[in-house]
Amino acid sequence: MRFDVDGKAAFAATGGRPFDPARPAMVFIHGAGMDHTVWTLQTRYFAHHGWSVLALDLPGHGESAGPALQTVLDMAAWSSRALAAVAGTRAAFVGHSMGALVALEAAALAGEAALALIMLGVVPVMGVHPDLQAAADAGDHRAVETMIGWGFGRPAQIGGNRAPGSWVSGAGLRVLERGLRGPLGIDLRASNGYGRALEAAAGVRCPALVIAGDDDRMTPSKGVGPLIEALVDARLTVLPATGHMMSLERPDETLDAMRDFLRGKAV
Repeated sequence: MRFDVDGKAAFAATGGRPFDPARPAMVFIHGAGMDHTVWTLQTRYFAHHGWSVLALDLPGHGESAGPALQTVLDMAAWSSRALAAVAGTRAAFVGHSMGALVALEAAALAGEAALALIMLGVVPVMGVHPDLQAAADAGDHRAVETMIGWGFGRPAQIGGNRAPGSWVSGAGLRVLERGLRGPLGIDLRASNGYGRALEAAAGVRCPALVIAGDDDRMTPSKGVGPLIEALVDARLTVLPATGHMMSLERPDETLDAMRDFLRGKAV
């Protein structure tokens, strides 16, 4: 779906069905250096089960015009304007990694219009190692190699997929390679510079779900406790044998957790 935000071209996948503003919206926000393609299974399911899906390409990512935005707060405000640009009102916000922080701020900004908040692979403080930041800034391929090595759970590094021959970590590598040519360094700096997750969480009025992987070495599940406590109504689901990139490496289990949480909320 192509539309304009702030007079610039924007793109969002809609899960195979046209976006209908009469239905509740589900806004998906990708992580650093990524794009809407990380949500393929989840978006298709929800688009055919009561929701209007808007899987955004943030500015400078995928098919949305740049420049890339510099801060999580700017990304959240843009996401809210993107929803308004397609006449969306009440919405669930879903985000992964950096996108989880963006979704958190967007849900807080939406107030009573937020139906639900789902955050994948998130901790309140997402520090970025200086060596990774330097490699991303330089366009060094070692940046994405490091992120794939740390981002996927160990089973996914050696196969471990239901579809024989599928190279799941390779799919993640290709997505991040596109980001390496553009906004990855900007996104990592935005994540590293964000420090108000607990404050934003206190302003969220809707039910929230955090999905964590028990083999996530980038945002370990043991670090999410303060965020859960800061939210007014939150639950935590930990997926076994799963790393940071759960929407790609464990798409069915990720969808199951989201679906169970959202049951009855498409009203």
